[in-house]
Amino acid sequence: MQTKKGQSIEDASMQMIEDEIGTHQYNQKEWPIVRRIIHSTADFDFADKNKIIFQENAIQSAIDALKKGCSIVVDVNGVIGLLNKQNLKDFGNKVVCRISDPDIMELAKLEGKTRSQVSMREAKAEIDGGVVAIGNAPTALLEVIEMVKEGIVKPALIIGIPVGFICAIESKEALAKLENTPFITNLGRKGGSSSASAIINAIFKLIRAESSS
Repeated sequence: MQTKKGQSIEDASMQMIEDEIGTHQYNQKEWPIVRRIIHSTADFDFADKNKIIFQENAIQSAIDALKKGCSIVVDVNGVIGLLNKQNLKDFGNKVVCRISDPDIMELAKLEGKTRSQVSMREAKAEIDGGVVAIGNAPTALLEVIEMVKEGIVKPALIIGIPVGFICAIESKEALAKLENTPFITNLGRKGGSSSASAIINAIFKLIRAESSS
């Protein structure tokens, strides 16, 4: 957790974000998440041309699942490194990233798919009822969307915010069209591990705020 000095720096940073953004379109639960992304990236576009989009039940669905210790499936190890480990310990959430598993590479070669696609498919047990956070690989996001359409998994939340040029925008647009599935995504090419982890960290902050009120 934060030291007193660290918390004071964070508080000052958050206030600077508030002052610079001014009025915005987000509600009481959405804004702390968007603000946390801006804080992690120093990029105000996430509240503007690359704005964050929330499915109406996304935040509450994630809160309910994370409080119960659901798994968190991520596309790359970089997301794990930026997660607040105290939250994972306190709520008993297992983080799963299979991208570097030796068998994933072999399966990807056999099936003619990317490692990201196969790693999601192989983590279906943890994705079902869990939180999926994709910050880098559009193919991973497209695979999860396909799994939802096939009825294989029903995630509590899909965070689909891959950064890049090839299929990044298209995968986010596909996620935004997914019916009856809680998701958080954004417009455009921007995203990344820092954005994906910031969303999870911010949701845990909402959980702690609820429990202390």
